[in-house]
Amino acid sequence: MAASYDQVIIGGGHNGLTCAAYLARAGQKVLVLESRHVLGGAAVTEEVFPGFKYSVCSYVVSLLRPEIIRELELTRHGLELIPLECSFSPYPDGSSLVRWPDREQTRREIARFSRRDAEAYPIFGDAMMRLARFVRPILDKPPPDAIDPGLGDLLDLLKLGRSFRQLDPVDRLRKIQMFTMSAADFLDRWFESDALKAPMAVSGIIGTFLGVRSPGTAYVLLHHYMGEIDGASRSWGFARGGTGSVSCAIADAARRFGAEIRPEAPVARIAVRNGEARTVILEDGSEISARQIVSAVDPRRTFFGLVGKEHLDADFVTGIERFKYRGSSGKVNLALDRLPSFTSRPGDGPHLRGDIAIAPSIDALERAYDEAKYGRWSSRPYLNVVIPSVVDPSIAPPGKHVMSIFVQYAPYHLEGGPESWPQHREAFGDTVVETLEEYCPGLGDSILHRQVLTPWDLEQEFGLTEGNIFHGELSLEQLFFLRPTAGWARYRTPVKNLWMCASGTHPGGGVMGAPGRNAARALLEAGV
Repeated sequence: MAASYDQVIIGGGHNGLTCAAYLARAGQKVLVLESRHVLGGAAVTEEVFPGFKYSVCSYVVSLLRPEIIRELELTRHGLELIPLECSFSPYPDGSSLVRWPDREQTRREIARFSRRDAEAYPIFGDAMMRLARFVRPILDKPPPDAIDPGLGDLLDLLKLGRSFRQLDPVDRLRKIQMFTMSAADFLDRWFESDALKAPMAVSGIIGTFLGVRSPGTAYVLLHHYMGEIDGASRSWGFARGGTGSVSCAIADAARRFGAEIRPEAPVARIAVRNGEARTVILEDGSEISARQIVSAVDPRRTFFGLVGKEHLDADFVTGIERFKYRGSSGKVNLALDRLPSFTSRPGDGPHLRGDIAIAPSIDALERAYDEAKYGRWSSRPYLNVVIPSVVDPSIAPPGKHVMSIFVQYAPYHLEGGPESWPQHREAFGDTVVETLEEYCPGLGDSILHRQVLTPWDLEQEFGLTEGNIFHGELSLEQLFFLRPTAGWARYRTPVKNLWMCASGTHPGGGVMGAPGRNAARALLEAGV
């Protein structure tokens, strides 16, 4: 006889673990099944080379909801967040710009490029914080159904409208502009210096196959202003011990509440009969039954891989087929025998204790996108670099360092097809190192080990369809009540007893935990 639970959660990423923790806290009998040997999905820490611990995929923390940290008592389970101290942008001409936590220090930095921008920058930041405050409450509950609304949905839409009306008229206009404008065009309304606009604009393209001049990317820019650490808005940080510490803390909380978690337990399919999810069948043939099955993998893998199109309505199948992934990024992780030195700011210093953006200009970013549109990785890509070992020595041997490099663009659909990525993997890694070495001479000589992850690797190793780090693009037509498809954005699915709880649902991607928390609350409120 199959083992039985109240809920079985497929996928031990941070959202699946979050969902499990909340359900177990409510007294439910919960089982989490994870295919890999390590928990966390894309939020993992792995000792890929002896002594060097990589945040293999996700590498910084900001969007993790403070309610989750508090309600699950994650600090009690070892979670410690270390704020990033700055954002450092070196330029090809040997100049550089650092944006610091201190406003006056940042004003002086920006004034070297534009006095007008230096005065506008804090005003811009305050405006974005006000807009982020409007959006934040939307993150923490299921979106209203705007396609077939009930009374509750209409009331939620009315409340949202009232909140929008309470914004200052200028902020209302800015909000509308963000939904329609590109990141570059929106920033043009505030700033004149490319040295400032370029590293700011890249927040609008993360997780999308779009360029900084593509309409709609202004909203994605706002998405990255919604993070907070210890109540400080627009804060980013490292998790001590690597990003996997976030997942491990959530898993420990879930276990404390009574959840069972099984790594190395890949699921083959969900058995569906008469439109109802009955059991989960593992690859070893064993069956597990539950009153409710919750998928923490992406929509395509859930419905086309585990359920099967034959059990789904044709319109729903079409909606999921149209849900865009189009992975556009890769990752390079380095083990270094010494701290890198940048031409613009040589040697050690506080500028290395934050993130480092290789984004020389708006035109350079758009050229990088142009190459990707035609199936080539960018010859001079946008790079976001961190060296977490400078603030967390526990992840590298004494005197050595870990460097984490996020790379865009690396299109999943190469000219030769996604399956050609393995033969290009090392050349792609070489391009990344060569690009960074233009700002950081001698980097190549300091590399002890290198791990290169292409979008194809992210799909094969971590189950991210087309290598999309957010389980689907964060484009406007795939957000809020349209994520993953119209009519099915409230964590339920057309298959009875089957729910979803990962980044392919509202409010989207990032190490946020909101989809997992929202799904658990929806399940409990449904009383199923």
